[in-house]
Amino acid sequence: MQPRRISRELALLSLSQLPTTLEKLETQQLSNVLLAAIRTLTGEVQETIENAVVELKRGNERLLHSETRAADVQSAKAMVSEAIELTEKAINRLGHALEMPELIHLANQQEVRNYALELLGTVSRRRVDIDEAITEALLDWQLNRLPRIDRDILRLAVAEISFLGVPDRVAINEAVELAKRYSDEEGHRFINGVLRRVTDKIKAQARLG
Repeated sequence: MQPRRISRELALLSLSQLPTTLEKLETQQLSNVLLAAIRTLTGEVQETIENAVVELKRGNERLLHSETRAADVQSAKAMVSEAIELTEKAINRLGHALEMPELIHLANQQEVRNYALELLGTVSRRRVDIDEAITEALLDWQLNRLPRIDRDILRLAVAEISFLGVPDRVAINEAVELAKRYSDEEGHRFINGVLRRVTDKIKAQARLG
């Protein structure tokens, strides 16, 4: 895993814990926020494994029911299909859990912490500008009505594009990957569209001087 990718994930998990005013934001507090995020990741390992076990049990039950309770072939096929889907979800959850130890280890590296702190500090200091850029790019949506995780992914990406010199293509791709991991099925498409409109506006403003 690349250090900056881990930094983004740590920052994402930490954003909701930030104080609402800049005056309350100090380096020590940010470090404490990161520590809480690392603990959250640690807890996710156990939760992910437990959820995977539940999905596998449900899948197994569907397979058994398809043999003993299905009224016809079509019903049996539907049950088997659902069992396969549940098993795939379980495998995906386990795959996520297997990545967690590496994520937790890397989260303790100074390079990872430094960039996560830089991201959090930038979002905190430039929140008004960042939210304004996102709001202007939303179509028929209000920022405060978005799921929190989508708002935070957008804020991190705009912070990187507008204030940290990250190429827009890189920032958008990383935001989409975070959305695939933490948002719902439509989240990554929505975030991709919003960020492309943000960057289009930035480029248009640059052309105008």
